[in-house]
Amino acid sequence: MVFQHIPPRKHPDGTARHEGRPGILLLNLGTPEDTGYRAVRRYLSEFLSDRRVIEGSPVLWQPILQGVVLTVRPGKSGKAYERIWDKEKNESPLRGYTRGQADGLRARFEADNVPVVWAMRYGTPSVEAGVRALLEQGCDRILAMPLYPQYSATTTATANDQLFRTLMTLRNQPAIRTLPAFPDEATYIEALAGSVRKTMATLATPPQMLVASFHGLPKEYVDKGDSYLADCQKTVTALREVLGMDEATLPLTFQSRFGPTRWLEPYTAPFIAGLPAKDVKRIAVITPGFMTDCIETLDEIGNEVCEDFLKAGGEEFTLIPCLNDSVEAIDVLERLARQELAGWL
Repeated sequence: MVFQHIPPRKHPDGTARHEGRPGILLLNLGTPEDTGYRAVRRYLSEFLSDRRVIEGSPVLWQPILQGVVLTVRPGKSGKAYERIWDKEKNESPLRGYTRGQADGLRARFEADNVPVVWAMRYGTPSVEAGVRALLEQGCDRILAMPLYPQYSATTTATANDQLFRTLMTLRNQPAIRTLPAFPDEATYIEALAGSVRKTMATLATPPQMLVASFHGLPKEYVDKGDSYLADCQKTVTALREVLGMDEATLPLTFQSRFGPTRWLEPYTAPFIAGLPAKDVKRIAVITPGFMTDCIETLDEIGNEVCEDFLKAGGEEFTLIPCLNDSVEAIDVLERLARQELAGWL
């Protein structure tokens, strides 16, 4: 990728800054560097130490986290990562797909001379590295795009928090815009519907039910005002309308429950495992809260939930891929970016 060269200015903080243009920063959750115990432990420690993710007192939580949780969980999670790891590229699918999204979006903005980089909230490449990469390419305005269609303080907000922590270290800050949640944005919903239709066209017999599984959230967080549940409902309501389905044929569930507290219900795993007893033996699952396939979609749903469903008497389980770095995914990101860049281009 070649950008027009504009001689940089040097600022007191050492940053090379060119004269003005916008840049785009894609922000995803993160991933371990490898599947080994230490790499997974390091990643989980950073993730589960985030006060947005675990809101309880760190005085009580950190001894539990650094003791029992980070002794046991890295080994288990490492095995799960091994099952989905891209051995050829030696990286997680989430990393590869996020890079692909950035590459695809960069091509769409080449004529506009807008750089696009990607970063992870936890792990590498860091948010700070992403911001500095854009500054070095002459950006004095940055559109940050957290890749979460539904808003939650545990995802969108913490990504924005990390961005602004980076800005706090800069003498000369770029102007910032952050992407709002887009739970029922038309291009996104149509892309999801298209992925359903494409997958269904490959099946000899249509499934009896399409289950929409979103990442879970402690119910307490929603009670305190987190809009995540409402956003998930918006997504599923819009998807039902486009696909001509209803609550019975396209139910909403929540996965990835952690700890003893009550989370949003119904829980995906027991809901799906109970379907064969109700004579629902052919199902498909879509995960509209994830823009890229990852451990939660490929292993938790694609392996663990699938296995439980088949053991319970299910006959056919189909996992619908996330949008990933497909043309449709780039269409969604381009539409959202151009909308938010209005007045900057």
